Amino acid sequence: MEERIVPGGAPPDRLDRALARLFGVSRGRAMEWIAEDRVRVDGRRVAKGSQVAPGACVSVRRPPPDAPAPQPELPLRIVHADAHVVVADKPAGMPSHPLKPGETGTAANALVGRFPELASVGPAPREGGLVHRLDTDTSGLLLAARTEAAHSMLRAQFGSRTVEKGYLALVAGELHAGGEIDVPLLHDPHDPRKVRAASDPEWAQAHGARPASTRFAPVDRRGGFTLVEVEIATGVLHQIRAHLAFIGHPLAGDALYGGPQLPGLSRHFLHAARLAFAHPDGTRPRYESSLPQDLAAVLETLP
Repeated sequence: MEERIVPGGAPPDRLDRALARLFGVSRGRAMEWIAEDRVRVDGRRVAKGSQVAPGACVSVRRPPPDAPAPQPELPLRIVHADAHVVVADKPAGMPSHPLKPGETGTAANALVGRFPELASVGPAPREGGLVHRLDTDTSGLLLAARTEAAHSMLRAQFGSRTVEKGYLALVAGELHAGGEIDVPLLHDPHDPRKVRAASDPEWAQAHGARPASTRFAPVDRRGGFTLVEVEIATGVLHQIRAHLAFIGHPLAGDALYGGPQLPGLSRHFLHAARLAFAHPDGTRPRYESSLPQDLAAVLETLP
């Protein structure tokens, strides 16, 4: 247990705010400790909104460290880095961050290896400062924050749906017009690996489906497949994969959602190609990533 005494001149404050200030962590992390029953005030458990007075003894049983082990040698291309953010280009086959202590080989491991301060940014140390995630077999642009202030600002933008997230996907069948899929998603009760579209509003609400919106536009049609540009305002697990399968055009190579296989394609054909956001310095940068070699080669084989 670690203990801190609230200074005598400090005004009474909520436990979560006082805890963050006393231990030098984000408010999100402080709330996480409270929810995990790691915090005591004068030896007693109290709610996060309880007032903590001057002179109170606040103690924390810190969780075991789960920050990603630094691995600077992992193949992760840094697209941009400054004092506030890092933009990286993740290869397919690399998870975004560890799911359990000691896991290695993730984008977060690579980022912490090059920018060690990322291990202490954000509410969950294992995320290595990342403000969003990509599926393991989805390649492309990832964004991480180097400071708590930048992390809070960027997460707020994701929450308000003002981050521009563009993808390239190859889908089964020929699409001749674009559209928008605005259907909630929830975990498939019959297959825990998947999510499913909940098109009935009452059923969706009753089962806690999450709102999800996906826009798509055809770019090229080849050999019974269509290359599409996709933009998502939300960020639900497997959103693009599940939505495109829902309208009868699953991703090429996506066996989980019924996508057809193609020679030379060892994963689903999805690449995070574009990212734009409001930067802490007041600008709105835009970053792009070309199709990686494996996807470009498959595309070239289609007549």
